[in-house]
Amino acid sequence: MSEAEETSSNDRILPFHLDLSEIRGRVGRLDKTLNNILSQHTYPSQVETLVAEATIITALIGQTINLKWKLSLQIRGNGPIKLIATDYFAPTQMGEIGKLRAFASFNKSKLNLDEKNPFKQLGKGYFAVLIDQGPETEPYQGITPLNGGTLLKCAETYFAQSEQLPTRFSLAVGRSQTKNNKIAWKAGGIIIQKMPKGTQAKPNNNPISDDKLLSSSDLLAGDESESWDRVNFHLDTIEELELIGPHVSKTRLLNRLFHEEQPRIFKSQPIKFGCTCSPKKVQNTMSMYSSKDIEKMTTTTGTVTADCQFCGAHYIMEPATLGFDAKKNV
Repeated sequence: MSEAEETSSNDRILPFHLDLSEIRGRVGRLDKTLNNILSQHTYPSQVETLVAEATIITALIGQTINLKWKLSLQIRGNGPIKLIATDYFAPTQMGEIGKLRAFASFNKSKLNLDEKNPFKQLGKGYFAVLIDQGPETEPYQGITPLNGGTLLKCAETYFAQSEQLPTRFSLAVGRSQTKNNKIAWKAGGIIIQKMPKGTQAKPNNNPISDDKLLSSSDLLAGDESESWDRVNFHLDTIEELELIGPHVSKTRLLNRLFHEEQPRIFKSQPIKFGCTCSPKKVQNTMSMYSSKDIEKMTTTTGTVTADCQFCGAHYIMEPATLGFDAKKNV
């Protein structure tokens, strides 16, 4: 892909490796994919902002691991914004495209519309990463508290705590007005990670932060710490418009930031909005309810309905297909 093509092509994740400092990373942008996700619902701007941030974080994480099926984020709080949930589905065969979906649950009446930091409206809760490699495998779950003031800080803490992997994110999300006077969202982000073979825990692995949670600085020492700090210094020079694009290509951005680190850039990986719901999956889920529950769910027209929280698909089912026997419940 030429630089001109790569500049205009968002909804892709570009892997890279910094040879001098033994750091790997991904840089990505979401445009059409993010707008397709958000268009499935009508969210207040604060909720949209958190969904956008969680979605780009999920896209960056999902393509840094050897994922065979699904990676999910679940961000739960006791504030007005109750839940942000995202899923990334990895390609299962050559030529397929990774798929993203997301949704949020919130109490609109309790939202503080004057609060400039949407993260605060999550309240206390947790940030969870769930990895499911498919049938006949045991799903993995890692959890960290909602802390640090942003979702990206929660993600960094997760990697330090659960993976013992120094990790840093830089994110930007925002809205712009199109030529048709429509509002469109854009998101961009970078993840960098110190390669595991270079990770050295400090004596006793004692966290130095007041909240007793590990950070990347707790995992590195000596030359490893110096190279990590050097790369982070360069990352701090990035501007939001450079992250979101489209005038600076991802390749040019990486070379501007890290040209002294001997960057190697690999083939970019496309991503799009996609939902895996289907009549059969919904039916299997609904079949877990008791006959009494199914009876309560049955409408006056004699059917049971269900909506997908991710894509809004509406399903209509016959109670009998869910194991409900009307004769036994007379």
